[in-house]
Amino acid sequence: MEYANYIARCIEIARRGEYYVAPNPMVGAVLVDANGTILAEGWHEKYGEAHAEVNCFKHFEEKNLSTFNFKHSTLFVSLEPCSHYGKTPPCAKLIIEKGVGRVVVGMLDPNPLVAGKGVQLLRDAGIEVVVGVMEKECRELNKRFLCLHEKHRPYVILKWAQTADGFIDRKRVIGDGLQVTGQHLNGALAISTPKTKEIVHRMRAENMAIMVGTNTVLLDNPRLLNTHWQGRNPIRVTVDRHNRIPADARIFSEGIETIVYHERTDWPYILEDLAKRNIHSILVEGGTTLLNHILNTGIWDEIHVEVAPELTIGEGVAAPKVDLSDGFETIDEHRLYTISHNV
Repeated sequence: MEYANYIARCIEIARRGEYYVAPNPMVGAVLVDANGTILAEGWHEKYGEAHAEVNCFKHFEEKNLSTFNFKHSTLFVSLEPCSHYGKTPPCAKLIIEKGVGRVVVGMLDPNPLVAGKGVQLLRDAGIEVVVGVMEKECRELNKRFLCLHEKHRPYVILKWAQTADGFIDRKRVIGDGLQVTGQHLNGALAISTPKTKEIVHRMRAENMAIMVGTNTVLLDNPRLLNTHWQGRNPIRVTVDRHNRIPADARIFSEGIETIVYHERTDWPYILEDLAKRNIHSILVEGGTTLLNHILNTGIWDEIHVEVAPELTIGEGVAAPKVDLSDGFETIDEHRLYTISHNV
């Protein structure tokens, strides 16, 4: 029995909950018989609802195989089964009650409420447990969740679009009454294409929060919604040290949580506070001032830069200076660069 094949399947089905389970991890479970035949699958579908293991057993029970002996079965799961009572009962106890003979776990859960306790419960019950199959891939699946519990901060992604000559926008001035009316004296420079804009909205769905700076709010009056992709809208985050953002700004609309930092606006503090709120990831779409502030701290995990190779403006707001010598993919003739940073 090739364990890696079944864990790979767990990872594949776990992604079906990608836009709905945060701040929980994505998890997939696969139950197989002694011959390696898949009997049932399940994944964590929505935050606060049944975990992958519960859904897997539920789907198995729908087959009405009442005489089946779980002792000769193996349960594969991409993340260690939970051992505590939270919004749902502990999955480790359910596995024990079913009498499963072997459990293969992709990786241990770093959440201190679990952190090896689930595996220990299974072993204490006499169940054979194998840990660490495709661990690297399982970690990549839940890099946001892992960042929160291992580094005690959200996973940070910086994103911007720039012209071929290195500008993210024209030079614009915040006009009187702009914040109140929501009208722009000078609209933002259009760089993204419909396809790359869709990619940005997918990123919004993948992350729990989205952040822009004060000037972006006042210049563009953005809603920061996810309108071109499935999933939830992200929590909105901004800074406003001098109380310039009006109460009717669109960042406060639509019934979505908005977090505004007034006095403490340094990046380490913001990350610490977001972690306390159980926010495991943040996408920063701010202007150069905010992006450079974060880059200078060195506390970030990924950068995504879209470059329009045919667009030049000669002067404007300079994009942050980062090394774009690594590989890229081409979408609508635009180049999309991804830079990873281990901190």
